Amino acid sequence: MRIGVLALQGAFIEHLDVLRGLGVEGVPVRLPADLEGVSGLILPGGESTTMRKLIDRWGLHEPILELARQGAPLFGTCAGMILLSKEILDGDEPVFPLLDIAVKRNAFGRQVDSFEAEMDVPLVGDTPVHGVFIRAPTVERVGPDVDVLARLDNGRVVAVRQRNVIATAFHPELAGETRFHRLVATMASEFDEPREGAGRRRHPTRRTAKAHPEGGR
Repeated sequence: MRIGVLALQGAFIEHLDVLRGLGVEGVPVRLPADLEGVSGLILPGGESTTMRKLIDRWGLHEPILELARQGAPLFGTCAGMILLSKEILDGDEPVFPLLDIAVKRNAFGRQVDSFEAEMDVPLVGDTPVHGVFIRAPTVERVGPDVDVLARLDNGRVVAVRQRNVIATAFHPELAGETRFHRLVATMASEFDEPREGAGRRRHPTRRTAKAHPEGGR
């Protein structure tokens, strides 16, 4: 099993390190050919505007969308969440509108306002998840088919899932947190090796709970 990590800009090395520690082959993705044979893709934190330009420059837009359409898991952190959102409130057009959410960039302020927090994420276990927030976005609107995975104490939504696409406003990979990557690896395994007699499933690993109509858990 091979999981790609978009390696155009940003904190992609840390994601590759986490995958390596889990015994999963991580593949730096810079060109469409790098997506050949991958069973999932991670979109790291960084500068979403720069990533947008490089995605277009290197012809990655349609190949990544096609990977998602096939049912492979996609996981975005921080800027990766912005890239996967259907609506960006700052005015930019969406890049990969796979998550029916609206995001606000730099919602917590500048880099000097970075912080760490622990959040309950029942999908990945009973122990709280520790996340690092660096110029992080927040989710301002959640569509009816989106599961809210985590909120901060103030109620702000910071992790979501819609079928095979997961996104967090924070960086688990910078906090030594591996459970999101383990989840993606499990989903990738299901995508890569569907049950006997079945083709590749479009939406592996069923959602565990229906989202509240107003975006709650």
